[in-house]
This record gives sequence, structure tokens and C-alpha cells, in this order.
Amino acid sequence: IGKRGTVTEAPGFNAEADANRLREAMKGTGTDEAAIIDVLAHRTIAQRQQIKEAYKQTVGKNLADDISSELSGNFRCVVLGLLMLAPVYDAYELRQAMKVKYEKDLEKAVCGDTSGMFQRVLVSLLTAGRDEGDNVDEAQAVLDAKEIFEAGEARWGTDEVKFLTVLCVRNRNHLLRVFEEYQKISGRDIEESIKREMSGCLEEVFLAIVKSMRNRPAFFAERLYKSMKGLGTTDSVLIRIMVSRAEIDMLDIKEQFLKMYGKTLHSFIKGDTSGDYRKILLELCGGE
Repeated sequence: IGKRGTVTEAPGFNAEADANRLREAMKGTGTDEAAIIDVLAHRTIAQRQQIKEAYKQTVGKNLADDISSELSGNFRCVVLGLLMLAPVYDAYELRQAMKVKYEKDLEKAVCGDTSGMFQRVLVSLLTAGRDEGDNVDEAQAVLDAKEIFEAGEARWGTDEVKFLTVLCVRNRNHLLRVFEEYQKISGRDIEESIKREMSGCLEEVFLAIVKSMRNRPAFFAERLYKSMKGLGTTDSVLIRIMVSRAEIDMLDIKEQFLKMYGKTLHSFIKGDTSGDYRKILLELCGGE
């Protein structure tokens, strides 16, 4: 999917051979978890789809169903995530977050599960209406920064719609320019202003947009760090990022993690997880 992933196309790939190896790993009593990790953590999403098809043809069963009945816990969650196409995995994770059925329209599900301005931001993002170009309109960037300032720091109360209009629609390069102008006008960083002006889910969603626009690998590195620091682990976040970014920009995320926290992502995962769950995450993470 990307060029900075830790998971790349396996050379000499043979879908039928992999399908047979997975079948052998799950045949009879006991499961060969190491074989499952070795195959699925070292194949791309496209290659895994071919394995699923070959498994169905040679075994006459659904690979995900067999995996589901053989494995358990977080290890199973990772493996099942790896078997899905990227958009399917995203949809699955959204469904889990809102506990809704697939048949339900995503926008209706979001509207049924959220409210207020937070809901409006999510609905705006769901339209996928962001400008995907890279042109910067200098005059518009200055105007956008001015309007955000006047909608927040410069007045009593906050007009969140102005934030929504700019943050959910403008392209990345344009937004980076807006953030620079905002700093000049207000004397504050946009993130600082969002923290001062907003709270709860709305603060979180606007901060997520700003951070991911500024530096996406750093955004994910922070999410990973927060999922593991302190007591307990937020496994859902850890799994989602490791599965969804392994083929896109995991190398950059690891680099940012080390830069931001002075420790490797590999060492953090190793110290915070255990068993086959740890093993498969470390394979997706790549070496130290």
C-alpha cells in the first residue's frame, strides 16, 4: 500500500503452498502458532487475499472461520485483522467502536452514536470531501487563520463551525500554511488554542486532525505510546495501528517513536505484551 512499511511482498510467493501450510498448522489437536505468524505476518494484504482464495479452493473452508475457531484473545484479533482488506478492516473497527451491525449505514450509525458538534465533524469527515491536491492559496490561508482566530481566541465562546470548515475540508499543504499564519496572528500554536477553547471528544477530534496533518507517523507514534504507557494496555488501539500501518509507514512510525520517547517501539511492545500476541506484533513491527 505504501513504500515505508515493514511488511513487503514475499519473494517466491506461492498462495497454494501457504494455504497448505496454514491447513497443516491447524490440523488435528493443537495449533502451530509459529507457522501462522510466519506466513501471515510476512505477506502483504494482496498476497493474503490470494492465500484466502487458495485455502477455500484446496480445503473447501473459509480461512478466517478456521483461524477464529483455532485461536483466541488478542492474538486472534491481530490475525483476523491481517486477513481483511484495508477498507474492510477500517469498517470492522468502526463497527466495533460503535457496536453496530454491518447492515447499518455508517453515517446513520455515527449519528445514532454521537451528538452535537462532535457528530457534525465526524459526518463532515465521512463525506470524504477533503481537497486531496497540494495547492496552497496564500490569501485563503491567511483568511482561514484569521477566521479561526476570530472564532476562538478572539471572542467569548467558540464558533466551532469555522474550525470544522477549515480543518475538515482544506488540503494538507494548505493547512500547514494556515497553522503557520495562525501562530503569527495569535501568538499561540493551533493545538494549544484547541486545548484552551474545547474539551472532550471535540477537542480530541480536532487535535487528531491537526496532528495527523502535521506529521502522520508522529501522530501514530503518540497513539502507540499512550496505548502502552502506565498500567494496562489499550490493546484495541495497539492492534489497530500495528495491523493497519504495517504495510504503509511503520518504518517512519518507529523512527518517530524513538525520536519522541527515547525508546524503540520494539522494546515497548516486548515489555508490554506476551505470548503469541507479542510475537506477531514484533514481526509486524520489524527489528529494533
